[in-house]
Amino acid sequence: MEDRGFGFNLSEEQSSMKDTVAKLIKSMVTGNPAHDMDEERKLSREIIDKVWELGATISMIPEDYGGYGMEYSPIMNSIILEELAAGDMALAIAATLPSTFIYTILQMGTEEQKKKYLPLYCDPAYKACTVAINEPRFKFDAVSLETKAEKSVGKYVLNGKKCFVPMAKDSGHLLVAANDNGKTELFIIESNNPGLKIGEREKNLGLYALESYPVVMENCEVSADDRVGGDKGCDYDRFLQKTRIAMSAIGTGVSRASFEYARDYAKERVQFGEPIASRQAIAFLIAEMAYEVDAMRLMTWKAASVLEAGRDAKRESYLAKLYAGEMTMKITDYGVQILGGHGYIRENPVERYYRNGRGIAILEGMATV
Repeated sequence: MEDRGFGFNLSEEQSSMKDTVAKLIKSMVTGNPAHDMDEERKLSREIIDKVWELGATISMIPEDYGGYGMEYSPIMNSIILEELAAGDMALAIAATLPSTFIYTILQMGTEEQKKKYLPLYCDPAYKACTVAINEPRFKFDAVSLETKAEKSVGKYVLNGKKCFVPMAKDSGHLLVAANDNGKTELFIIESNNPGLKIGEREKNLGLYALESYPVVMENCEVSADDRVGGDKGCDYDRFLQKTRIAMSAIGTGVSRASFEYARDYAKERVQFGEPIASRQAIAFLIAEMAYEVDAMRLMTWKAASVLEAGRDAKRESYLAKLYAGEMTMKITDYGVQILGGHGYIRENPVERYYRNGRGIAILEGMATV
């Protein structure tokens, strides 16, 4: 059997970044801030800026394009996403959203595209750019899109509908996936393109703090120079692998937050003279939450390590996201159950974890590693 490569030990750099992000989240997000952002349907720009100032995205961009030239690491990005999502899933997506655009251009774009777009998003200040993958239809499949791109002289004409496009109204550019004569390609579209129409903010089951929008393209003209990869095109399959690993990492973070909150609650909640954690039914739920979180993390890290080694991670990334989608719902549901009636009250975060966690299985292309 082929050795796919996988290690358990974090490097000093990875451990340091993990601790740094965790401390930031604990001081600025965990507790009332995350609750307030969800209730107010608005993310804190101050917190987003603080996350961006860590420089995780910019550091992996070569100096020629305005970055710091550090080594690109899907494992490091997975670690960061888990820690961010343990604080709030909406924040994790929003704060790292430019990475999906930036890394795609960096790894799959032409030299001209890199020179044109990467410096725009290498400023110390956060700038939103987004990705439009999801489509509003039953049995949506990210590899079988209805959005069409038809080639014309020196340009492409895009027609189609997208949904769940995060921060579309704040973004300078959108990375749009479309069917180009049977092959899925990615196109860079400026937000002020006259053929691009951004609808009213969506009202979703979860992720209240994250603004998402429907996007419609009606004869939207895009220069041939703005097809990612130019004439060569992009490696869309690898793009999906990276985004699926990212969503797995986010699912791990949300699940871990639900587990830790429910565990601590069960230790402190006393009924009939003893903590409810001492009851076998509750203890079994907590134990199951614990090992499922670990399993999700290991599957995510394994997929990321295969990607980091430069190999195809289609199998590993698909299984990691599939497992994360199922287990996040299970674990966050257990969190609500352990709190009983209190779990159904919005003042406790487990109901938010439950609502947000449902999106792991559904959403595509919301983050990347």
